[in-house]
Amino acid sequence: MDGEKKAVFRVREFDMERDLAAAEELERRCQVGLCGDAADGSGEGKRKTKRKKKRGMSLSVEQVGDPLARVRHAPEHVMLVAEYGEEEEMVGIIKACVKTVSRGGAGKKLSSASSGPEKRLPPAYVKVACLLGLRVSPSHRRLGIATALVERAEEWCRARGAAHATMATTTSNAASLALFTGRFGYAPFRRPEFLGRPVHAHRLDIPSGHRVFQLPPPLAAAAYARLLAPHATEFLPADMPTLLAHKLTLGTFVAIESNPDPSLPPSFAVLSVWDSTRSMRLRVRGAPALLRASLAALRALDRGAPWMRVPSIPDIFRPFGAYLLYGLRMSGPAGPALLRSLCHHAHNVARKNPACAVVAADVAPDDPAAAAVPRWRRFSCDEDVWCIKNLNKNDNNNAAAAANDDDDDDWAAPAPPGTVLFVDPREF
Repeated sequence: MDGEKKAVFRVREFDMERDLAAAEELERRCQVGLCGDAADGSGEGKRKTKRKKKRGMSLSVEQVGDPLARVRHAPEHVMLVAEYGEEEEMVGIIKACVKTVSRGGAGKKLSSASSGPEKRLPPAYVKVACLLGLRVSPSHRRLGIATALVERAEEWCRARGAAHATMATTTSNAASLALFTGRFGYAPFRRPEFLGRPVHAHRLDIPSGHRVFQLPPPLAAAAYARLLAPHATEFLPADMPTLLAHKLTLGTFVAIESNPDPSLPPSFAVLSVWDSTRSMRLRVRGAPALLRASLAALRALDRGAPWMRVPSIPDIFRPFGAYLLYGLRMSGPAGPALLRSLCHHAHNVARKNPACAVVAADVAPDDPAAAAVPRWRRFSCDEDVWCIKNLNKNDNNNAAAAANDDDDDDWAAPAPPGTVLFVDPREF
């Protein structure tokens, strides 16, 4: 509450009936860049001198519909708002949830708490806090509002048993990255890549030698239980069966070869499709007029002569939705080709939804599946940065918990080879 302005602000929990309109307006004022020229949503970094900058194309994202959509899936979730002055103007928001996820194998060491041959590994699943959607009104920045929101959110999560907290930003959002890694003590952690491609007006071919079929949710959950071991997967949600059965999961699909070579190991690929068109809108900004006109001409040509199969794409310069691919796994020598066929199948499913203009996946860059996912450079982003913080460190009230925390090792260390990073589509 420091700064030049003397008015006091307070932080409280979000009330849907009272705060919905103000929260939506604040989201509109705080544009968020997914890739390219990103905007800073917190505004508590160093002051920047004005200078002329040549802006290029960028991919931005905005939330629509339920403001709690990204955290509501967790039983313990909250949205906090900051009110400023006697008018109680909403000037800041943050969302947080506490979820149970797999710890993975990073830094796994036998516990020193036990001696002799009975030493044990840390638990496979841990409670982790996820901080999302920090926004501060551009006209009320540098007043400590972002600091108050983050500290209150961390306190809320810590009280509910979260040992670590995570947040995500981009390398181009230098102010946000500096705020969390500097003031709040977060460490850069993982770097998933957003790999997107536009939805064409025409179907994409799937080789005749590939068979694609859909798994019912119980069978899909059993398959992922075998493919994603908790000690080899980071952030696998404990409620994976619930995610697979969610109404926005359009299906889990498997691809196999119709006539596999018996002399080779069997091959397969699997992925699930999440419909995010109801909660998220993307937009390409800063495109030159020539590019806009060229894409419009292709759409017109395709409508007039569909038999030519011109690769036209929807109008991406207006807000559009996306289908998100998650749980991408493959095996065998034909695995990459089979995974590409599944991506083509997901594209063909997306064609049926007029609101969907992009099919995308969030995967770790060292995941073998990343090389098999089709993408367009303009619809992809390698700037994502996940950061992590141990909430028990430097906290006197949780000193005992920190002393007994078996997995209080360096989770920010590079993951061992073969570790899978699971990106939950509900939090995108």
